[in-house]
Amino acid sequence: MKLSKNLTLAECTRSNTAKRLGINNTPHEEWIIENLKAVAGHIFQPCRDNFGVPIYVSSGYRSFKLNKAIGGSNRSSHMEGTALDLDADVFGGCTNAEIFEYIKECLDFDTLIWEYGTDDNPDWVHVSFIPGGDNRKRCLKAVRLPKGKGTEYRLI
Repeated sequence: MKLSKNLTLAECTRSNTAKRLGINNTPHEEWIIENLKAVAGHIFQPCRDNFGVPIYVSSGYRSFKLNKAIGGSNRSSHMEGTALDLDADVFGGCTNAEIFEYIKECLDFDTLIWEYGTDDNPDWVHVSFIPGGDNRKRCLKAVRLPKGKGTEYRLI
């Protein structure tokens, strides 16, 4: 099933962890699929069209069971189909920093996170979009705390 011109449902539900653990990561609720179509249409496709290169979705929809297995937040927007993790490093042609800046400056979004990496380039970009909702345009930077004490999210 196509969510946008260049993004399929299979790309948004793919998970090596789900395969390894035998978790069905297919959304069965129509509202989740509609949310995925909205984030694909309002975020993914404009990025894809702007840069003209493939952009890898490292994480899209996560079932409750998969989210728990990977240690995701119990409030993760991935479980509602309203978030994507984008990674330009897989295919090349643009950088994660360029994707982050494009979304920040040009698109409507709820939360945009510079996920780890360096000051020059994140490891990946997390972005959420609330269809028909009040998108806050909140920008954060995820920073690993020393000695394995978790992650801190700083407003940027």
